[in-house]
Amino acid sequence: MSEVSNPLLIGKGLPPFPDIKPEHVIPAITQLLEETSKGLTDLEANVQPTWLGLVEPLERLTERIGWAWGAIEHLLSVKNNAELREAHKVVQPRVIEFFNRFSQSQPVYKAYKAIYGSSDWDSLEPAQKRIVDAAIRDAELSGVGLEGEAKEKFNKIQMELAELSTNFSNHVLDATKAFSMTLTLPEEIEGLPPSLLAQAAQAARLDGDDRATPENGSWCITLDYPSYVPFMQHSRRRDLREKLYRAFVSRAASGEFDNSPLIDRILELRQQKANLLGYSTYAELSLARKMAPNVEAVEKLLEELRQSSYNAAVEEFAELKEFAKSQGETEELKHWDTSYWAERQRETKFNFTVEELRPYFPLPQVLEGLFALVKRLFGVTVVSADGKAPIWHESVRFFEIQNESHEAIAYFYLDPYSRPAEKRGGAWMNDCIGRAKVVEEGTPITRLPVAYLICNQSPPVDDKPSLMTFGEVETLFHEFGHGLQHMLTKVDYAGASGINNVEWDAVELPSQFMENWCYDRATLFGMAKHYETGETLPESYFQKLIDSKNYMSGSEMLRQLHFSLVDIELHHRYQIGGGETPLQLRSRLAEKTMVIPPLPEDNFLCSFGHIFAGGYAAGYYSYKWAEVLSADAFAAFEEAGLENEEAIASTGRLYRDTVLALGGSKHPMEVFKTFRGREPSTAPLLRHSGLAKV
Repeated sequence: MSEVSNPLLIGKGLPPFPDIKPEHVIPAITQLLEETSKGLTDLEANVQPTWLGLVEPLERLTERIGWAWGAIEHLLSVKNNAELREAHKVVQPRVIEFFNRFSQSQPVYKAYKAIYGSSDWDSLEPAQKRIVDAAIRDAELSGVGLEGEAKEKFNKIQMELAELSTNFSNHVLDATKAFSMTLTLPEEIEGLPPSLLAQAAQAARLDGDDRATPENGSWCITLDYPSYVPFMQHSRRRDLREKLYRAFVSRAASGEFDNSPLIDRILELRQQKANLLGYSTYAELSLARKMAPNVEAVEKLLEELRQSSYNAAVEEFAELKEFAKSQGETEELKHWDTSYWAERQRETKFNFTVEELRPYFPLPQVLEGLFALVKRLFGVTVVSADGKAPIWHESVRFFEIQNESHEAIAYFYLDPYSRPAEKRGGAWMNDCIGRAKVVEEGTPITRLPVAYLICNQSPPVDDKPSLMTFGEVETLFHEFGHGLQHMLTKVDYAGASGINNVEWDAVELPSQFMENWCYDRATLFGMAKHYETGETLPESYFQKLIDSKNYMSGSEMLRQLHFSLVDIELHHRYQIGGGETPLQLRSRLAEKTMVIPPLPEDNFLCSFGHIFAGGYAAGYYSYKWAEVLSADAFAAFEEAGLENEEAIASTGRLYRDTVLALGGSKHPMEVFKTFRGREPSTAPLLRHSGLAKV
């Protein structure tokens, strides 16, 4: 296969997605690994402890393989199929093996250490110094100091953990796909909103019922979020809600997709890995790379928030029970009843339904509102660039971001809709290309950043655009916040530009910050327009949205704290074979973090991909840690005055020049203090959540 004919060997620019086939994966990665491996051997033999002699050649060395592997991993999450999975499975161990060798290179590590004492050090910029610091720390955390048997064991662990993580994720995808509930009778769909019926009929058609219509069925309900969540909120059939709920909480917990043994093994290997590196627990190892100083600091914050939210959640549940009773519910409320009654109570309290708002949030209009906001805050313009980039599915869009002088400074892809058969659930931002100063054909140029923004919202059905729930609007704003940090970076060194080298518990700051703007009057009215009539959302709805913002916020906060505390406990105190299973540990913590204890078969850990297949192991608390930062950052705009355009613009520029521009070039606490003039406070978060003690 010649170089040209394998698209994974191009190594730069936008990946040609339509041309990349599963059969390209093994030959391309095999060739790239050979080249990169040889390059590393050459570099190790002639390594120079300077920026130009070490850091830049290393970046160039891994660029092509990083580019190819990034494209493959991306396709695995948005266009998953059996052939691609198989090819990925064959080469993944080799890729990990190479990167282990790379991060454990003694000559490279020694050269990094030598930069410190050299004349080169004083001439480096802060961003460069932080890159060198991070490289030394990462090498140490990758086992560079290990010898012989210990090193061998460490590398085996790394390899097995990567495989377990991919298997875990595939099991969740397969288990989610394996369950569906086909409804055929009118009484089975009582209470379901038209948007869900249209989606369920579309799913039934994909499932082989060519005659399925939203009016007459059949209707196929799945465990995919856009199907599961509205069904739990609206179905009047308690028995069907129970069936769906039990299937949801026991996903990937038995049979061929059972993740329970994987969880035990992952925890065991992580503990061994931490011990090999000289840490007593995996949580301590995880925090070595984070903004939080130690486990105590994390638990102190979580406990402070728990005390503010636990009683609120208990009161919310008591009120919900009373409400259900007043509506004629005679049964005791169970897990599968809370979403349903919470929705009914929300509708009664605030006199609107989530579904009523959908027609006011068609995706094109929401994008317009989002783009108007970033222009207002940061002075940048987003323009459509569809057709200028190869895409992996016809519904994917491509955009360009321009500065005040209308020059392109960044690009992004948007893949908005749920495709349960091939795309994993959830929403995320990933980098396709990072900003950096590079030399191309002898000329130094600035390579512009490109981001992937992936959501899983309701797809357009028949001739209607994608009509979003307000929650989906918030999710889009969230992911766009991550994208802005990647795209508006001013750092020219790849190792610290955009989201690179940003501590994990600070990385959610810009994303959560953006969510606040969904409740900003100017932003909301700028985008909430009825897709058929163009009529702006009535003022009364705005008030209701504001009033309902903190509805059940104690329960919502407690839910996140439950996940965070279970995660930290599993990685800090859990003893394998210590008489308690992960499931029992979770039930024990549930006493302080759940109002109704979990069902015996509730095995949500088996689908908790964040910590077993994503980067959140002993780091789930990061959402709350960063939310303290983001609420405080938004408070700066409130203090400036949200109606005062001049003040908003100047605060927005300061935020752009600090939080968004500095990326990983400075410690996030320094970045925050440069923006805010002080350390962060939890007060704005509790106030925004309606949990501040009055």
